[in-house]
Amino acid sequence: MMLSGKCFWAVMMLTLWAAPLQAALEVAVDRQQVALGDSLRLVITATANEDLDALDLRRLLADFEVLQRSNTSSTSIINGQRSQTRQLLLDLSPRRQGLLAIPGLRIGASTSEPIAIEVGPPPEPADSEEAVVVTAEVDRDEVYVQGQLLLTVRIQQAINLDSRSVSELQLDNAYVQPLEQNSFQRTIDGRPWLVHEIRYAIFPEHSGTLVIPAQVFSGRESAGRRSVFDFGAGGRQIQRRTEPVTVRVLPRPDGFPADATWLPASNLNIEESWSTAPETLEVGESVTRTITLRGEGLQGAQLPPVTFTAQEGLRYYPDQPDVGDSEAGSGLVGQRRDSAALVASRAGDFTLPELRIPWWDVEQNVLRFAVVPERRITIAAAATSRNAHSPALQPDTKPLQEPPSRAATSAGAEVQLWQGLAGVFATLWLATLFLFWRRRPVPDAEAEPDSRVVGSETRAFKHLQAACASDSAAAARVALIDWAQAVLGAARPMRAAAIAGHFGDPALTQAIADLEAALYRRDAQSWRGANLAAAVTALRRQQQRGKTGTNSAFPLYPAASQATAAKSAR
Repeated sequence: MMLSGKCFWAVMMLTLWAAPLQAALEVAVDRQQVALGDSLRLVITATANEDLDALDLRRLLADFEVLQRSNTSSTSIINGQRSQTRQLLLDLSPRRQGLLAIPGLRIGASTSEPIAIEVGPPPEPADSEEAVVVTAEVDRDEVYVQGQLLLTVRIQQAINLDSRSVSELQLDNAYVQPLEQNSFQRTIDGRPWLVHEIRYAIFPEHSGTLVIPAQVFSGRESAGRRSVFDFGAGGRQIQRRTEPVTVRVLPRPDGFPADATWLPASNLNIEESWSTAPETLEVGESVTRTITLRGEGLQGAQLPPVTFTAQEGLRYYPDQPDVGDSEAGSGLVGQRRDSAALVASRAGDFTLPELRIPWWDVEQNVLRFAVVPERRITIAAAATSRNAHSPALQPDTKPLQEPPSRAATSAGAEVQLWQGLAGVFATLWLATLFLFWRRRPVPDAEAEPDSRVVGSETRAFKHLQAACASDSAAAARVALIDWAQAVLGAARPMRAAAIAGHFGDPALTQAIADLEAALYRRDAQSWRGANLAAAVTALRRQQQRGKTGTNSAFPLYPAASQATAAKSAR
């Protein structure tokens, strides 16, 4: 079992107290939660010509065993400046169960920060007769609709395998986002195993029961090479299936505000920032206000747009939102950044209203709010207005300039003549370029479309569903264009208004018109994405009727992981 948060922070504080305060070395691990008997990789990076071989690892060896040690170095020259980076790679195995810490390391004046490692109990013994074991597990048995569910497919092998692959995870009523894969070594009852984990973030779209089908792993046992012409392709084929996983999908709770965007998350943070302090603003000047939302266990497309409320004397001019996702140990972390230029038209005192966004804490099953408190600002009068009330200036006593001479007048006329001729020649040159462009060969209409567009229909459709579910008009417009390009095989960007003409569907046409109105009309009401999602889903089902899906293989083990697997299994 994992230790409590109080014990975790107690050990961290003791480790921080014992470590030096100033950090210069970069230290990172591939994961911070392991089981007793597992391995983890510690990477120590130095950029100031430190001698990594001189590191004192005695404190580290008290809690960890070094399984393997290697060094790498790289040199780069930028603008004539030469820099060298050295790395020390340590494969570690914890010596005991509990909350351990990789202590701060020191080389001369360079130090590193400590890292906490949570070591759980050893895994259950595997079947002694099995050399390859494949399992699937989820992080929870119940998940809220549109909430995050983490699925881990774990492949454990005690023999060398080639041509490894796992069937692609496809769910009709959920959005699936593959996460970063991870490989490590494991020792169970004295038997070494190579473990590879594939993680997915799954977001169910309907309440009820979600069934994750069995995942199929395929590989070929490496038979070894008897000669330079033997490529080891004669080993037996191995196939394993996981057990299907059933998860209960909970509906949106009745206690959540009906008019708010549904946000089931582990945590939701909201931050406010300004390009300059708004208290220094004068009439006519502008300042950029930025609101950033970060949701753990959410996609960026699920986060709602921030509404900047204008008032008499204050106007907002919004920019395009910045929406994206990142990955953490807890899964996806969605982020949305909304910015707007604030311009004051009169001086005085103003109150910016409070921003309050409700979200549902899936860990504690309670309603919470992310809040930016109200803010009072004072707008000063413009400098020109203040100067208007200042004492009158003394009249200018400088003599008037004499009229230009005749020679200067004729020289100016000659300059104007040459400028006119230059403009005529420039116009003729541009006209020649235009005619050349009109006569250029027309590219073949059957040219192969952009590979980034073709084949991405499923992902674009899932992004569109997520944006519609969160009533995010801007994100829905981007996802709609991506989906239409993927369906039509378009190699050039499309306009949202042109998509309706391509499909000729009345429901889709009306939904796109409502979307455009919500984005570009000042008097438009708040946008709801249900109609657009329903229109695209119905159109997609009509187009896919009668088609059969393909079962493509999910790639396993990058080149570096393959080398590690072969080395560890020998």
